[in-house]
Amino acid sequence: MIAPLQPIALKGAIWYQGESNAQRSSEYRELLSGMIIDWRSQWGQGDFPFLIPQLVNNGLPQSAPDHPTNWAVLREAQAQVAQTVRGCGIAVGIELGDPHTIHPPNKQDVGKRLALVALEQVYGEKTESSGPRYDSMRIEGGSVRIRFSHGLGLHARGGAPRQFAIAGKDRKFVWADARIEGETVVASHPEVPAPVAVRYAWADNPEGCNLYSAAGLPAMPFRAETQNP
Repeated sequence: MIAPLQPIALKGAIWYQGESNAQRSSEYRELLSGMIIDWRSQWGQGDFPFLIPQLVNNGLPQSAPDHPTNWAVLREAQAQVAQTVRGCGIAVGIELGDPHTIHPPNKQDVGKRLALVALEQVYGEKTESSGPRYDSMRIEGGSVRIRFSHGLGLHARGGAPRQFAIAGKDRKFVWADARIEGETVVASHPEVPAPVAVRYAWADNPEGCNLYSAAGLPAMPFRAETQNP
């Protein structure tokens, strides 16, 4: 269905897909990267822009922080493609979905966030198109300090940051007590005196994830760990 379009010049592409690949995230990462490279080769227009809407929340909210999740891993694969393939961008819509339908009813805000990515990355306008993104973590005693890029005006809507979980070397995750300090979040829990891993919004439907930037854009879900004290 795409091949007949090849004679038509393109400004760029938006690829909204991924649900059927949710159980094969590593395969999806390779397939999506390969498809982008192939399309660009077939069109012969160089590295035309390729934008990816990250999967939104879907399904019943999780009650435990270590509940298995396929969609979170696929979101990670989408982010890895956007970060490693030249000319790609990604829009986060982690709170725009619906637990009862796989297709988010709020497509307008998904479109608006994609438009911000296009304005900044394709048209060169000075605008903020990304919410907070994980940059690094540092262990400070019994706490984890998480640093973000695009973290200007970092804030949590409706109270303290939610959907943060931490774990020690046993990898048993518990919901963390989290607070914002500047452009960082500090997470801890009395049951985890020596944390090594942290997650945010790591679920099919991370209900209540509430970390945003000053631009009103949500933080991208992530997982990270370190063995360094």
